[in-house]
Amino acid sequence: MTHTPAWRNFRRLVDAVTGFAVLASVGSGLHAWRVVPADRSYKLVMVVAAPMLFLALAVLFPLCVPPVRKALSGYVWKSFTSGFGQTPRSVLSAFILPAAAALLVLAQIQAAEQGGRYPAAALAAYAAGVGVLLTQSILARLLERDPDFRRQIET
Repeated sequence: MTHTPAWRNFRRLVDAVTGFAVLASVGSGLHAWRVVPADRSYKLVMVVAAPMLFLALAVLFPLCVPPVRKALSGYVWKSFTSGFGQTPRSVLSAFILPAAAALLVLAQIQAAEQGGRYPAAALAAYAAGVGVLLTQSILARLLERDPDFRRQIET
């Protein structure tokens, strides 16, 4: 069976926003590596390892803890049934939050470049947000396999 156009649009939007956030996170990390004054080992921990740890926790915790997985699956389903990803307004709003957060991370990096606080917390927080988006994308795929949900999203 094929999925309804509404479900395909929703899934595409979730995947596109996740991809956008991943690219913004990688770009921010590369920019921080290039411009923030610190030695290589410190950058490796603060720009690479810490964000990857937060991303991994944000993905693994909801997928491995059944009550959290169920709650987040319900959120993904409610997002779909409320029409998220099916109007130009919802598509635009889906990209605004990760774009705004990426701009805040870049502002932190710029401040660190000029001697301000190191942007490790901002990079790690953004990576955790990317992990949540990635988890939602995974859960959307898992919902497709659930017989109860499948009946509602197939034509």
